[in-house]
Amino acid sequence: MYSTNGESYFIVDAHVALWDARPENQRNIHGRQFIDCFYDYHRNLSPESEVWPYEDYLYQGGDRLMKDLFIDGHVDHAIFQPAHLGEFYVNGFGQTEEAFALARANPDRLTYNHNWDPRNGEEGLRRLREDAKRFDLKGVKLYTAEWHGDSRGWKLDDLWSYRYLEAAQELGIRNIHVHKGPTIRPLDRDAFDVADVDKVATDFTELNFVVEHCGLPRLEDFCWIATQEPNVHAGLAVAMPFIHTRPKYFAQILGELLYWIGEDRIQFSSDYAIWTPRWLVERFVDFQIPEELAEYAPLTTAQKKKILGLNAATMYDIEVPEQLQLRDETPEEVAVAS
Repeated sequence: MYSTNGESYFIVDAHVALWDARPENQRNIHGRQFIDCFYDYHRNLSPESEVWPYEDYLYQGGDRLMKDLFIDGHVDHAIFQPAHLGEFYVNGFGQTEEAFALARANPDRLTYNHNWDPRNGEEGLRRLREDAKRFDLKGVKLYTAEWHGDSRGWKLDDLWSYRYLEAAQELGIRNIHVHKGPTIRPLDRDAFDVADVDKVATDFTELNFVVEHCGLPRLEDFCWIATQEPNVHAGLAVAMPFIHTRPKYFAQILGELLYWIGEDRIQFSSDYAIWTPRWLVERFVDFQIPEELAEYAPLTTAQKKKILGLNAATMYDIEVPEQLQLRDETPEEVAVAS
């Protein structure tokens, strides 16, 4: 729980990872390229005081994750969104067993989401059914730009993808997180295009599609899709650190999302361990739309509480203490925000 200026916030970090990019786990040069690209995002968008040494960045381990999120980071609950990247890493990039063990040991703090790749066909469907039972899955993280043999990406509206989405719906996996955002070297930009979200959101109305990174740099495309598809949500991973380096740009991103889809479909995340949550939470609570962007309405405390945790808590049935649940703002509080 984070408290400041008489207000307390329930924080759900809706996109975190536990990865292993150490040299012994890199399958080829692409494993090095991938983690180097992550580190460039980290180094260039973080305050100087928050930058990690490169060697520490290759692997965090569970103890550091627990400290960075729950002791230092103000986080009340976090959701693992792992990427496999088996073409680049010997044992995969996201550490399934270690992350799941942490979640199982700390169910009040951590939720484990898994992943699938529809290019695995029938065998992948069989594994999905096993994984759903073993991990008690409520959600998955999909990486449409991931390489697979000669394939350098897939689309959500591919035939086999529909088979997997149908299985997810049957299995009660209702939260589909999809990386639709900035390119990560060596993956291909077009494989992250947000356009395929439109069709599946229409055809699978019982599923929530959380577009991670809110489609950046295709924010306008995302907004036009999400405004007509009520089961499409925006994840703020990667958008959040611009609050430091490009606050006006961040205000434009947030302002557009609030204008098009509203405060109930936006989720905070640090994208740990690319960034740590403490400084992001603190800066967002203090953030306000600059005066020169008067076309966007001022942010209210209620909106910030929803984005920082209450929206994700609702989606994942995470219990929120009564004192941290949203209350109606008084006219005086609304006036202050304005």
